[in-house]
Amino acid sequence: MENLELRKSDRFEGRPFEAKRRRRKWVLLSGFVLVGFFLLIYYFVIPSPSSPPPASVISTSQEPQLQTIDGEVEERSTLFKSLAEKNIPPRWIDLIISKLKSYVNFKKIKGGTYRLITDEKGELVKFVYEAGPTEVYEIERNGQEYVAHRKDVSLETRRVKVVGEIRSSLFEAMDAAGEQDPLTIAFAEILAWEIDFYKGVREGDRFKMVVEKVYKGDQFVGYGTIHGVEYQRGEKIIRGIHYKDGYYNENGISMRKAFLKAPLRFNRISSKFSWARKHPILGGLRPHLGVDYAAPPGTPIWAVADGAVTSCGWNNGFGNQVILSHMNGYTTCYGHLSRFGPGIRKGVRVKQKQVIGYVGSTGLSTGPHLDYRLSKDGQFRNPLKETFIPGVPIQRKEMGMFGKKRDEVLGWLQGDSPYWKKIEEGETKTERLE
Repeated sequence: MENLELRKSDRFEGRPFEAKRRRRKWVLLSGFVLVGFFLLIYYFVIPSPSSPPPASVISTSQEPQLQTIDGEVEERSTLFKSLAEKNIPPRWIDLIISKLKSYVNFKKIKGGTYRLITDEKGELVKFVYEAGPTEVYEIERNGQEYVAHRKDVSLETRRVKVVGEIRSSLFEAMDAAGEQDPLTIAFAEILAWEIDFYKGVREGDRFKMVVEKVYKGDQFVGYGTIHGVEYQRGEKIIRGIHYKDGYYNENGISMRKAFLKAPLRFNRISSKFSWARKHPILGGLRPHLGVDYAAPPGTPIWAVADGAVTSCGWNNGFGNQVILSHMNGYTTCYGHLSRFGPGIRKGVRVKQKQVIGYVGSTGLSTGPHLDYRLSKDGQFRNPLKETFIPGVPIQRKEMGMFGKKRDEVLGWLQGDSPYWKKIEEGETKTERLE
């Protein structure tokens, strides 16, 4: 036994390098075992984070790359010219014009915006032309063809109460109330038989109206029906109620009378009716048996009533002048015109508010204005003070329906708080504005 132990211990005697090699092998082998053990734990025991899917299942599809070109058609330009300035290929311009010409009168459009969309190959995908907020046209690719149509635009109508006070002019007061010139003109035209807005507007006068306003989302589009108007000067109040195709006072009498208060849209009066006015050119005191309305050259002039043209031509100091005869012995004269209205000549009949001429400065005149004169049975009268025949009343059978509309509108006008009503599918929703 001892000999056996001795032999084992003596195996490496005299061979030290062999013993080192054997130890190095055991160390390397142990290292490999440990590395393998840790790899085994890492791959099969420890949960691995989510990894990307195999290359074979990765989607290679991408959304098509679309290019968008936005443009605007200037008021005095054309859609064709604007597209050409954007370097749109002629074939697309020709296609757009040809597809839209059955929907759009290119001779009458005034401006607009558009959007052209193409794919990565430069092929037209869609074209949108907006001639106005409510006039939108689209051209879209449908297979191998392109189809044009007018797009339906969703609009919202609100019934709004507008209140204001005159400080300098009706235009200024309406602007201060947050409204635009078309509403000012429409308001004045409703009251054109009751108020001469050259003379009849004074500081402190107040007005109210209930009007429909149309919106496209939050964008104001325009005005609709004016349901009621009110104009107050001191204790005098004039009200107009919209019923069917006209406006009537509270008693159902039409506000449309035989004669208008003024022959043109209002601006200001430069010279009033007078029996002794200093003549600006000839000097001295001379009668001025009419009213001078200062207005920009070319302002349209209306016939104040239905009638017939008895004179149309040059009349010395009055320059170009039109004279009309009317019922009940009335005659009206319009002087210093720059030119006459379409078709106006001696003998023709005219309707109230028909344009008979345009403001000018012909004859003895120091500047553009209208010399307007009124006579009855050959005697000149002051147009600003003349009282004309009242309008036609509503038929008796209509008074019940008119009364309901009148009471509703007067309630809106006389309420203390401004408000708006959203009109939707025949229903109204009321919200108070603080």
